[in-house]
Formats: sequence, C-alpha cells, structure tokens
Amino acid sequence: MCASPGAEWFLLDRGSIVDLRDGPHPTLVLGHAGGETELPDGSTHFIVVYDGVVNLTMAFGSYAMRPGQHAAIPGRASLSGSGHALIVSRLGYLGMFTLGGPIEPLGRLKYIDGCSDTVLIGPILRGDPCLNMLHVPPAVDQTEHTHPSVRVGIVISGNGRCVTPDHTLSLVPGGVFVLHPDAPHSFHTDVSPLQIVVYHPDSDTGPSHDDHPMLNRSIVGGRSAADLPNIRTTQIPGRARQPVVTH
Repeated sequence: MCASPGAEWFLLDRGSIVDLRDGPHPTLVLGHAGGETELPDGSTHFIVVYDGVVNLTMAFGSYAMRPGQHAAIPGRASLSGSGHALIVSRLGYLGMFTLGGPIEPLGRLKYIDGCSDTVLIGPILRGDPCLNMLHVPPAVDQTEHTHPSVRVGIVISGNGRCVTPDHTLSLVPGGVFVLHPDAPHSFHTDVSPLQIVVYHPDSDTGPSHDDHPMLNRSIVGGRSAADLPNIRTTQIPGRARQPVVTH
C-alpha cells in the first residue's frame, strides 16, 4: 500500500482492499485474484476485469468475463477463475444487471487537458452510482482538481503518476487507487497513455422523473408531456427510490 492523506494506492489482490462503509455513500472495495469470491445480497457490485478469465455466476445465468469487460450486479453472485478483477460494492443500492465491454481505447466524451472519457455504466436515475473510463494521452500534465465524492479506479493499461500535495503515486497496470472526497490530485503521463476505469458513488447528471427521453419526446398537441402535469405519473406502486436488494 502507498498512501497520502487524500489518496491510497494498491496492487490488485484478493479480499478486502478498502472499507468505505462509514462514508456518505457506503462502499466496499474488494479484489478478486483467483479462487472464489462471494458477493452478498444488499448491494450492487460494480466489476472490472483486469486480466485472465473471471467467471460470473448468478441465479439466472453465468458469464465468462474477459479483460476490459465490466458489469453491475445487483444482489448475490460469485466470481471464480484465475483472472484478476476489481469489485466495488455500493451497499444498500439496487442497480440493474449490466454487462459490457471490451473497453474502447479512447473516450467518447471530451474531458480536460486533452483527456477523454466514456460512461460505461450510467446512472439509472440522476444521483445514482456510475462507472467511467478515462483515457489520458501521452505527455499530459493534468490540471489539479478535486471531486466531491470518493473515486475508486483501476489502471487497465499504460503508465503514469497521480500527484497529490503530499505524495506521487505510480500508476501501473493492475493498480487500484482510492481518491478521497475533496482530495487535490492530477494525473501525469510521459510516453505512454493511461487507460483507467473509475467508479463514482454518485452523479449529478442522467435521467430524472422530470427529464428523461420517453417523457420529453412524448408530444401531446404540440407540447412535451414533461410540460403537462395533469397527465404525468405521480407514483409508481411498489417502487422505492433506492431499495435494499433482497431475495
């Protein structure tokens, strides 16, 4: 482990890496490195495969996940196989089953300082967790910045550095970093680009009950249904905002 007051850095290993259950967005960071890893009920598990083959097993099916593939798994599941994977479990949150990848080499969205990113698993509702890919080109000295909530990332390829006011963390493939809320940091590269997958526990973009594609593009008499409160659904029976997963 390498750590500064606002950041921590690990090589991917099996078992518990960081316990963030006491934070504002209760999260547990785990590693899978061979053997079997059980993922319990009561959480949505965000998984990123770094190398090898990781077998994902759930009540309704099994999948062989390969490098660069990622998933969101609500509730109980298990991982097996000799591959390495990062697991970030968002406690008390019910996501939707999502399986994606492989990851593209460049992001689809413009970021800062020549970097680009892609939303790999988006928030179902504005405010929900999400998973993102960040591409940092060669010869980048990123502007120092902060985030209002924790960030958990894994380096998929390339080399670089994460610079904080107190420490410089070497970023190498298979490394996992945790950036704590409001911690100043910046990423830097030399001749090699960096490709990183990053978990965000919250979001300030994405669909909401007042702003989503089906509502906005339903037109009644030339007006969007978003502007017609008299026909808007006011309650979804049986649907809570963020229920705990149970089986």
